[in-house]
Amino acid sequence: MGKLATIDVALDEMLVNLAAIVLRLSKPELTRTPEARRALTQSVHQYAVCAARSTDPRVHELKSELEKTLKPSLRIVAIDGVKVS
Repeated sequence: MGKLATIDVALDEMLVNLAAIVLRLSKPELTRTPEARRALTQSVHQYAVCAARSTDPRVHELKSELEKTLKPSLRIVAIDGVKVS
């Protein structure tokens, strides 16, 4: 079991490092094109598949952060100083 635990910890560390890379690449100025958005979406989904089997809470927290990068940012719209959405 010792070797399996070591492998598990190493995989979790790799997932944490991978998430950091994908988070850096998820910035709006880097994902302006449709191709870049699709690549980000695919990376986040692939990360989520790998993270699903992890027991490390950092991995699951980073998965949630990455999934938030796919949601469109909302903005408040006002007409004549009155918020409409």
